[in-house]
Amino acid sequence: MTMASKGTLSFSEGVQEMVKTALTHMKLPEGVPESVVAGHSVLQVRFPVKLDNGHYQVFTGWRAVHSDHRLPVKGGIRFASFVDQDEVEALAALMTFKCAIVDVPFGGSKGGLIIDPRKHSVHELERVTRRFAVELVERGYIGPGINVPAPDMGTGEREMAWIADVYRGLYPTEIDHLGCVTGKPVTSGGIRGRTEATGRGVQYVIREFFRHPEDVKKAGLNGGLAGKKIVVQGLGNVGYHAAKFLSEEDDALIVAIIERDGVISNPKGIDVEKCRAWISKNGGLKGFSGGKHSPNGAKALEMACDILIPAALEKQITDANADRIKAKLIVEAANGPVSFEGDKILFKRGVTVLPDCYVNAGGVVVSYFEWIKNLSHIRFGRMDRRLDEMRGERIVHALEQITGKAVPDIVKRELVAGADELALVRSGLDDTMRNAYHEMRNVMKTNKKIKDYRTAAYIVAVQKIAHSKMEMGL
Repeated sequence: MTMASKGTLSFSEGVQEMVKTALTHMKLPEGVPESVVAGHSVLQVRFPVKLDNGHYQVFTGWRAVHSDHRLPVKGGIRFASFVDQDEVEALAALMTFKCAIVDVPFGGSKGGLIIDPRKHSVHELERVTRRFAVELVERGYIGPGINVPAPDMGTGEREMAWIADVYRGLYPTEIDHLGCVTGKPVTSGGIRGRTEATGRGVQYVIREFFRHPEDVKKAGLNGGLAGKKIVVQGLGNVGYHAAKFLSEEDDALIVAIIERDGVISNPKGIDVEKCRAWISKNGGLKGFSGGKHSPNGAKALEMACDILIPAALEKQITDANADRIKAKLIVEAANGPVSFEGDKILFKRGVTVLPDCYVNAGGVVVSYFEWIKNLSHIRFGRMDRRLDEMRGERIVHALEQITGKAVPDIVKRELVAGADELALVRSGLDDTMRNAYHEMRNVMKTNKKIKDYRTAAYIVAVQKIAHSKMEMGL
């Protein structure tokens, strides 16, 4: 997946400009806007690790804190060959605003390490991850009440488990040690639903959008989500789950999937599960029989479709290709897939964009649930699930007594079932994404000058952050 253009602004500068655009619609005391935009701190570390061949390699990594107006600060750790300090700082800033938009009481942080995980063995990755964790923990950049990482590109449950183990080794008497990271395996203090949380959140966002016919009409669309043609860029964790849920549960058509080696397209819809299995086995889309393959993935962003979901890298839609995008609705599942310049072009063309700072917040929402679980030392549903089941059974019994008829089994199962951890996580995520959408929508209704969701989202976030800072005396 090749970026169409880098644009004139860096990633972090683009984020700052988006915030500044929102600030032009707000009246805040002097000095407050600057405190909201400015980053707090960034740590750079370099450390050597012995590889399997006996040689040493020096790795460079960062952990940035954009705002600590709420503690702990929160944000993933990215392992990628192209990561740099500007990207880490930009992502940390996005986390600040993302948490505020969805009412998660965290500040924003992000981490990154220059490494290509595909070129290292599991043993090497473990040594590198543990050493990076030690560097961050010893400098106060990891801790359940200070800074809580999570998975990001190139990392997952495994790496989070290693980091948690490192923290426990350094602080063996810390009873809340599992809260030092989120996105852990369920068997190691994780929470059900976290792996697919970001993709599930994307689904809930699109569902909520289609609950508002007025908004759908403004985007040049009509009807419901069923049958809508969707192009997805990136079939990683986020793109895969979003595409899977939208196609299997909402009857949407995934007509194209863009990956590193091009695009696979099929106007009748692509079997997402089979496509993902093929990529896992063969390393790319080429040869997959479920559609037509083309090596030009970047061009596929310009395909005619109802919804485009960029779920890969930043700056995929820029001033170089924004005027050729044919999608009526763009849903930013990745961080920063539309550049600042590209966003202005899309706005002028009337293309509706649901912004990354809202769309992909599902991960941090469920991370928040996991963090609460770790601090409370009890899984969700443990105390009330059976109570709910008993209440349901009483309702069924009452209905049968009143009507003199047996309640159908399918209805009985729904009434009697008590909510388990996964059901509660999904309910909480759905509620959070809906509420955030309504907040953005209310901003646009209140101020008719604001006609795009991105500006509305940042206004929602800045208002909350500024209020918090002023309460604390900055």
